[in-house]
Amino acid sequence: MTATAAVTPRTPLLARALQADAILTGGFAVILAAAAAPLAGLLGLPEPLLRWAGIGLLPFVAFLAYLATRPAPARRGVQAVIAVNALWVVDSIALLFTGWVDPNPLGVAFVVAQALLVAAFAEFQYMGLRRN
Repeated sequence: MTATAAVTPRTPLLARALQADAILTGGFAVILAAAAAPLAGLLGLPEPLLRWAGIGLLPFVAFLAYLATRPAPARRGVQAVIAVNALWVVDSIALLFTGWVDPNPLGVAFVVAQALLVAAFAEFQYMGLRRN
Protein backbone atom coordinates (compact mmCIF):
# COMPACT_ATOMS: atom_id res chain seq x y z
CA MET A 1 0.00 0.00 0.00
CA THR A 2 1.29 3.41 -0.87
CA ALA A 3 1.33 6.31 1.55
CA THR A 4 -1.38 8.07 -0.44
CA ALA A 5 -3.70 5.08 -0.14
CA ALA A 6 -3.41 5.20 3.65
CA VAL A 7 -4.93 8.67 3.88
CA THR A 8 -7.94 10.18 2.23
CA PRO A 9 -8.25 13.77 1.08
CA ARG A 10 -10.56 15.72 3.32
CA THR A 11 -13.59 16.37 1.16
CA PRO A 12 -16.16 18.87 2.46
CA LEU A 13 -18.73 16.09 2.96
CA LEU A 14 -16.34 13.88 4.90
CA ALA A 15 -15.07 16.79 6.98
CA ARG A 16 -18.58 17.94 7.89
CA ALA A 17 -19.78 14.40 8.61
CA LEU A 18 -16.86 13.76 10.97
CA GLN A 19 -17.23 17.17 12.63
CA ALA A 20 -20.99 16.83 13.12
CA ASP A 21 -20.56 13.30 14.44
CA ALA A 22 -17.91 14.45 16.92
CA ILE A 23 -19.95 17.41 18.15
CA LEU A 24 -23.32 15.69 18.43
CA THR A 25 -21.94 12.42 19.79
CA GLY A 26 -19.85 14.38 22.29
CA GLY A 27 -22.89 16.26 23.52
CA PHE A 28 -24.91 13.06 23.61
CA ALA A 29 -22.17 11.31 25.63
CA VAL A 30 -22.01 14.09 28.20
CA ILE A 31 -25.80 14.20 28.56
CA LEU A 32 -26.03 10.42 28.96
CA ALA A 33 -23.24 10.31 31.52
CA ALA A 34 -24.33 13.37 33.51
CA ALA A 35 -28.10 12.96 33.37
CA ALA A 36 -28.48 9.19 33.39
CA ALA A 37 -30.80 9.16 36.41
CA PRO A 38 -33.43 11.59 35.12
CA LEU A 39 -33.21 10.11 31.61
CA ALA A 40 -33.70 6.61 33.00
CA GLY A 41 -36.94 7.68 34.65
CA LEU A 42 -38.12 9.48 31.55
CA LEU A 43 -37.23 6.74 29.05
CA GLY A 44 -37.71 3.58 31.08
CA LEU A 45 -34.12 2.54 30.34
CA PRO A 46 -31.65 1.36 33.00
CA GLU A 47 -29.58 4.15 34.52
CA PRO A 48 -26.29 2.16 34.36
CA LEU A 49 -26.87 1.47 30.65
CA LEU A 50 -27.29 5.16 29.91
CA ARG A 51 -24.41 6.27 32.13
CA TRP A 52 -21.93 3.70 30.80
CA ALA A 53 -23.00 4.28 27.21
CA GLY A 54 -22.17 7.97 27.70
CA ILE A 55 -18.85 7.24 29.37
CA GLY A 56 -17.99 4.62 26.75
CA LEU A 57 -18.60 7.09 23.92
CA LEU A 58 -16.00 9.57 25.17
CA PRO A 59 -12.91 7.81 23.70
CA PHE A 60 -14.79 7.40 20.42
CA VAL A 61 -15.56 11.12 20.42
CA ALA A 62 -11.88 11.91 21.01
CA PHE A 63 -10.95 9.74 18.02
CA LEU A 64 -13.66 11.39 15.90
CA ALA A 65 -12.40 14.85 16.87
CA TYR A 66 -8.86 13.81 15.99
CA LEU A 67 -9.91 12.57 12.53
CA ALA A 68 -12.11 15.61 11.96
CA THR A 69 -9.16 17.95 12.45
CA ARG A 70 -6.75 16.14 10.12
CA PRO A 71 -6.16 17.66 6.68
CA ALA A 72 -6.08 14.08 5.33
CA PRO A 73 -7.60 11.62 7.82
CA ALA A 74 -6.38 8.04 7.81
CA ARG A 75 -8.60 6.02 5.51
CA ARG A 76 -8.66 3.07 7.90
CA GLY A 77 -9.55 5.43 10.73
CA VAL A 78 -12.59 6.67 8.83
CA GLN A 79 -13.49 3.08 7.94
CA ALA A 80 -13.26 2.19 11.63
CA VAL A 81 -15.60 5.08 12.52
CA ILE A 82 -18.10 3.89 9.91
CA ALA A 83 -17.90 0.33 11.28
CA VAL A 84 -18.36 1.47 14.88
CA ASN A 85 -21.32 3.63 13.87
CA ALA A 86 -22.90 0.71 11.99
CA LEU A 87 -22.35 -1.57 14.98
CA TRP A 88 -23.95 1.03 17.27
CA VAL A 89 -27.04 1.11 15.03
CA VAL A 90 -27.36 -2.69 14.94
CA ASP A 91 -26.82 -2.99 18.70
CA SER A 92 -29.29 -0.20 19.46
CA ILE A 93 -32.07 -1.83 17.47
CA ALA A 94 -31.16 -5.31 18.73
CA LEU A 95 -31.41 -3.99 22.29
CA LEU A 96 -35.12 -3.40 21.74
CA PHE A 97 -35.67 -7.03 20.71
CA THR A 98 -33.53 -8.87 23.26
CA GLY A 99 -35.72 -8.34 26.30
CA TRP A 100 -32.73 -6.98 28.23
CA VAL A 101 -34.49 -3.65 28.60
CA ASP A 102 -38.14 -2.68 28.75
CA PRO A 103 -38.29 0.97 27.69
CA ASN A 104 -41.52 2.91 27.63
CA PRO A 105 -42.75 4.26 24.26
CA LEU A 106 -40.63 7.41 24.66
CA GLY A 107 -37.60 5.21 25.36
CA VAL A 108 -38.25 3.15 22.23
CA ALA A 109 -38.55 6.34 20.18
CA PHE A 110 -35.31 7.63 21.75
CA VAL A 111 -33.39 4.44 20.88
CA VAL A 112 -34.74 4.38 17.32
CA ALA A 113 -34.13 8.11 16.74
CA GLN A 114 -30.53 8.03 17.92
CA ALA A 115 -29.90 4.88 15.87
CA LEU A 116 -31.26 6.61 12.75
CA LEU A 117 -29.04 9.64 13.38
CA VAL A 118 -25.97 7.44 13.80
CA ALA A 119 -26.91 5.54 10.63
CA ALA A 120 -27.05 8.88 8.79
CA PHE A 121 -23.58 9.79 10.09
CA ALA A 122 -22.24 6.44 8.88
CA GLU A 123 -23.83 6.93 5.46
CA PHE A 124 -22.48 10.47 5.03
CA GLN A 125 -19.02 9.34 6.15
CA TYR A 126 -19.14 6.45 3.70
CA MET A 127 -20.23 8.77 0.89
CA GLY A 128 -17.45 11.23 1.81
CA LEU A 129 -14.91 8.43 1.77
CA ARG A 130 -16.14 7.13 -1.59
CA ARG A 131 -15.79 10.56 -3.23
CA ASN A 132 -12.02 10.15 -3.20
